[in-house]
Amino acid sequence: MRFPGFLKASARRTAAGKSAVALSLLGMTLLAGCASAEQSTTTTGSDSGSTTFKPVKQDDTSQITVWADSTRLPSVQAYQKSHPTVKMNIVTYDGGADGSTYLQTKVQLFDRTGSGWPDVVFGSPTDVTWAAEPTAPSTIPFAAPLDQNLVPQQTLDGFAKGSLSPCQINGHTYCMRNDIAQVVLWYNKSLMDKWGYQVPTTWQQYQELGQKVAKEHPGYLVGSVGDTNSQESYFWASQCPAFNLVQPNNLRVNLADGNCTRMSNLLDSLISEKAVTTQGFFSQGFAKNSGSKVLMAYGPSWYGQYLFNTAFKTPAGQIAVAPPLTWPGETTPSTGNVGGGVWMVSSHSANLKASTDLATWLTTSNDNQASAPTYPAYAPAAKVWLANPENQKYFAADVSDVFQQAADEVWTGWSNTKFSDATAWSSVVLPALTAGKSLTETLPAWQAAISDEAKAEGYTVTNQ
Repeated sequence: MRFPGFLKASARRTAAGKSAVALSLLGMTLLAGCASAEQSTTTTGSDSGSTTFKPVKQDDTSQITVWADSTRLPSVQAYQKSHPTVKMNIVTYDGGADGSTYLQTKVQLFDRTGSGWPDVVFGSPTDVTWAAEPTAPSTIPFAAPLDQNLVPQQTLDGFAKGSLSPCQINGHTYCMRNDIAQVVLWYNKSLMDKWGYQVPTTWQQYQELGQKVAKEHPGYLVGSVGDTNSQESYFWASQCPAFNLVQPNNLRVNLADGNCTRMSNLLDSLISEKAVTTQGFFSQGFAKNSGSKVLMAYGPSWYGQYLFNTAFKTPAGQIAVAPPLTWPGETTPSTGNVGGGVWMVSSHSANLKASTDLATWLTTSNDNQASAPTYPAYAPAAKVWLANPENQKYFAADVSDVFQQAADEVWTGWSNTKFSDATAWSSVVLPALTAGKSLTETLPAWQAAISDEAKAEGYTVTNQ
């Protein structure tokens, strides 16, 4: 079974270790491509966003080396088969899974030796935060700025609104998103119809329905906060400034903000009613003991296939999806994102033509993305993905409109940082919930843990 997209590091650990959607990584082969280290940049101002990218000497016939994880390997092989004139050396590695720093460590080594960089790599959004900067004063960034005459702006503009935000650093775009995992409201339509419940469209209605379910159908659930990515479904969707980069190296972490407390208060009320569980959907034994009692779940677009279908084994034709929920005064909702990998092209590549063509094909080609395991970030390819019957037949109704709407509603204020947003949640919040503390009373400790991580990574932190 291919794992759904690229989840956050600790989320992958939870799912891989405790659910049926685990990813089996192939063995790593340390075969790195070589390219000239002769490269220069011209800086026209003090801001690094004004740096002009100058490629190394190019040879359009040279071999390119591609590093991909096992899930993306078939796609790379498909490109090779359909482009037989392109010479390729394909290497399978962990793709940044489980917080691996393998790619970063190898790039640092290649920077010291002056050769060995792969031409194209699959990685996590976190990888972009270091790949867009030099690893040492005498080096240049590993990732090439794709918006500087490498990928047409029209192509970059075709990605879902905000989906390239993790790729954009200092005014340039250093990667293309492979997939996204926009958060939506999943629900069991069969049970909702049976019990005469209306699907909520606002957070207030969600709370009220959860409280009603707790009274009328004890044991049934409308959500979980117990997984290592639950904060991305709930607090990200509430526009909570937990990971808000106000400047490239200035992080705002203010969990006392009203957008944070409104969500913690709502969830605390549902936790106390036992309508929202503090046990993770992917925790040991949950699928067997409680999977059939999940009435609603606020979570990523891959929940349908990989949570309800694969893990919970809910029969086909029961599960449906609804748009992200709104708060009072909002006309357009904001939502979160739980996963999605990226493709980067090396600034050291001697064959940028083939390298960028491959990265573009992997992320935008209908031939590749129509059968992808998760929702494509590139909007035209996403339409083809949605038209694939294999991506629709399990559900009670067409998911197209909801998925496409939510893809453009992911809030960009939850920033891509040099550290995982799952660490503090897992080490501070989840144990507190297990101990019986409320989310609201745990917010200060969560804020302190995030702030400490940020400072350790060199960020200036503001808590207001």
